[in-house]
Amino acid sequence: MIQMMIAAPRSGSGKTAVSCALLRLLRRRGLDPCAFKCGPDYLDPTFHRAVLGAQSHNLDLFLADEARVRAIYAHGCARHGAAVVEGVMGYYDGLGGTSDRASAWHVADTLNLPTILVVPAKGASLTLSAEIRGLRAFRADSHIVGVILNECSTVLYRSLAPAIERESGVPVLGCLPRIRAAEFESRHLGLYAASEIADVSARIDALADALDETLDWERLTALCDAPAPVCHAEPRRTEAGVRIAIARDEAFAFVYDETLDTLRESGAEIVFFSPLRDAALPEHIGGLYLPGGYPELHARALSENVTMRESVKHAVLGGMPTVAECGGFLYLGAALRDAAGDEYPMAGVLPGRAADAGRLVRFGYETLCAETDSLLFRAGER
Repeated sequence: MIQMMIAAPRSGSGKTAVSCALLRLLRRRGLDPCAFKCGPDYLDPTFHRAVLGAQSHNLDLFLADEARVRAIYAHGCARHGAAVVEGVMGYYDGLGGTSDRASAWHVADTLNLPTILVVPAKGASLTLSAEIRGLRAFRADSHIVGVILNECSTVLYRSLAPAIERESGVPVLGCLPRIRAAEFESRHLGLYAASEIADVSARIDALADALDETLDWERLTALCDAPAPVCHAEPRRTEAGVRIAIARDEAFAFVYDETLDTLRESGAEIVFFSPLRDAALPEHIGGLYLPGGYPELHARALSENVTMRESVKHAVLGGMPTVAECGGFLYLGAALRDAAGDEYPMAGVLPGRAADAGRLVRFGYETLCAETDSLLFRAGER
């Protein structure tokens, strides 16, 4: 089975572009690839799904132990001929910025994955060899087996690749030139979701075509050929014992399949609802989950749904076990200010006012992912 981690020295190096291009090329070759993303990242997997038309799984060694991550990976790989795992941030960047725990390298080490480094060639040439060599030597088993140069013209690649291989000892497997028409836009939490970008499929095709011109498939497949992970029987699902209401709409879209699977395996019945459109919470629920998203982009509509705001406030203050992450946390506040500077009332469970939605969303995302990834509110515990 062809398996690989796509990592980089730092964020913004082009991991998503290269991952999507490789997934498209693997699919063209009939290998039926599957995709994964390191960490609690919702946005990048939307691009994997745009390539595959299937789910992309998250591998997070902070929220799950190594055995659980191995199980998620094995189940995700079942019946596929290739697997691409997209890394996060810099290859060794883990919790707190001072540890390699839960880093892309930690995931590669846990799964014994061959790693392909995506290294931007803009503004440097032979010095890239020192960077690559240092990354490979930083851990006794770095798992780094190859390099793809990003933002590198074919002409530069032909002259630079042999020198980098000679000086770093790492095979250079191809290059991806800059294609402005295929670039993915970003906002405060990262990339736009694939569904929000026009012609996303055509953009990915353009990236795949460009990478295919230089990619050394024979070496790539030889370096990344590994035994398929063993897929054990799925955990027995218990009979549903509690109904949990989960917000899911344009404002609250950051929901992970692994979270839903874990809840179902624990005996929960999941009921989705929309804070934008539904009049009230579902009936007969024993728990409430407000995931992340972009409530600041829908502040007016959320505010105008007064009956839903009152329903959420009444439930939480009445003792309903509630988990609120990032955007869901903002929805529980007294008010939320949108990008235009207009302020709208929210659920009013918490006393805070989101005076600067962009700043608070960024702070909430970084804090929740790095520390607890969620906050639990119960009556009497606030």
